[in-house]
Amino acid sequence: MATKPVDFRKGHDGLAALVQSALAEDPFTGTVFVFRSKRADRMKILFWDDSGLVMAYKRLEESRFTWPTREWTKHGGRHR
Repeated sequence: MATKPVDFRKGHDGLAALVQSALAEDPFTGTVFVFRSKRADRMKILFWDDSGLVMAYKRLEESRFTWPTREWTKHGGRHR
C-alpha cells in the first residue's frame, strides 16, 4: 500500500513502474497494490492476474478514504 498520494494520470504501466522504483516490489507476482489520489477521494488497485495487469478505480462522491500512516504499514498493518 502506497502511503503517499500518486499522480492519478498514471495508468497500468506507470503504476507498475512506480511499484518497481518507489516500493522496490515486483508488480507481476499477483500482489495487490493500492494507491490513492491527493484528495483521498479516489483509489486505484493494481495487480497481475497471470494474463496481464488489472487496474480497478474507485471514486467516492461525498467522502474520503481513511488511509493508514506510514508507521502503520511499516509494521505490516499492525498498530504498535
